[in-house]
Amino acid sequence: MWEIMQKGGPIMWPILLCSVIAFAIVIERLAALRREQIDTKAFMDQISKSLKRNKIMEALELCDKTKGPIANILKAGILKHDRPRQEVREAIEDASIHEVPRLEKNLPVLATVAHISPLLGLLGTVTGMVAAFQVIESKASSLNPVNPGDLAGGIWEALLTTVAGLCVAIPAFVAYNYLVSRVDGFVLDMERSATELLNILGEKREAHEV
Repeated sequence: MWEIMQKGGPIMWPILLCSVIAFAIVIERLAALRREQIDTKAFMDQISKSLKRNKIMEALELCDKTKGPIANILKAGILKHDRPRQEVREAIEDASIHEVPRLEKNLPVLATVAHISPLLGLLGTVTGMVAAFQVIESKASSLNPVNPGDLAGGIWEALLTTVAGLCVAIPAFVAYNYLVSRVDGFVLDMERSATELLNILGEKREAHEV
């Protein structure tokens, strides 16, 4: 590994740093999203039963005991249960504004790593070719024949940085798309749960008025 890093030239170090950052972000996001995942249907069934029995505090306690963005936005809505539908919706939307960025934490950094890694590889390719042509110029100016071994260093650098950049970029891009799809799934569950809560509170209000 050390020999490959040396032959790849100085650009290999930023690429290595990108790989470490990408790996750390992927592990952290997978663990975080796993902690936030809940059985949305079962949770909503419990909330619905509590609200229909007019046990508001019980519903709030369920939200407090349950981790994740869905419980947090529902709690914001339940706290406004006696307010008009529009106020409940606004409370849920305000809570969502804080929850979504938390789910997307570090994903922009991962996207940046996926984009710049192949560019770093390309930069290493260019610097490697420059080094090879410098050898050719040096040999030519001294009227010495150019041997393949003289160019090996520059070619090694050019090839290794390209390979390293792609090896970091491809998994990072795949992981980024996967994590974005997971976040989109959370957002969709949040929207469904919010709509269901609004309907439950609306039915409860109508029944009370009757």
